[in-house]
Amino acid sequence: MPYELITLQVHDSIATLTLNRPDKRNALSDDMRTEFIDALERVAADKAIKALVLTGAGKGFCAGGDIAGMQKRMNAPTGEVGFNGWHRQQRVHHVQALLHTMPKPVIAAVNGAASGLGADTALACDFVIASEWASFTWSYIHRGIIPDGGGMYFLPRRVGLPRAKELIFTGRVVKADEALSLGIIDRKTSAETLVADAQAWAAELGRGSATALALTKTILNQSFELSSHDVFAQGSQAQGICYTSSEHRASVEAFLNKTAAAKE
Repeated sequence: MPYELITLQVHDSIATLTLNRPDKRNALSDDMRTEFIDALERVAADKAIKALVLTGAGKGFCAGGDIAGMQKRMNAPTGEVGFNGWHRQQRVHHVQALLHTMPKPVIAAVNGAASGLGADTALACDFVIASEWASFTWSYIHRGIIPDGGGMYFLPRRVGLPRAKELIFTGRVVKADEALSLGIIDRKTSAETLVADAQAWAAELGRGSATALALTKTILNQSFELSSHDVFAQGSQAQGICYTSSEHRASVEAFLNKTAAAKE
């Protein structure tokens, strides 16, 4: 499908997806979410793509949910508000799940404000790199709602439960330096080199076996909820798959050939 509210580019096996609604600070409208879902599904299915970088056009990363959309939902007939909200939540969660379970590394390159759902979206990625102009706020409390994009799951895993509660209860703004010290972001860089630095990091992360990366990420994403027995069990199954992969065979043969050549 043609995209109007996002852009998707692929270079040297690295996909860069840009939220492209700068006049609204990349707030996620329903139409934008439809394009976002399609693009993420394409990236996940394309074996030629090794990693994904997610960023925003203009001065902001993502301002969260579209306020106009919120007003439209409130004006719906009373008997439809609940179901409409539930349906929207399914699509919100689908986007976050596509990012979180993407079978390849995903880096959020946060160029400006990441607010509400925007902050959640950044944390749904595997890693977060941010410019000096980046900021984060779980501002849901100011709209009388709760973090619905995974913030209550992702944020405690990065900063700990008490600090996550403080950030969510107050909705205060966290600037880049504090975000780095708290663990909200993993790296800080300049605005001028942000996307390039994220792409270089993505290339480094995606260099290994695609099979091993996908299986490892799947297990690691569950490791806080699983027992050690379950992690070992899933690891055994995943390793069995790796044993049959073309990447494993090629790497072992290359190692053996190199060893044999060294002995000659």
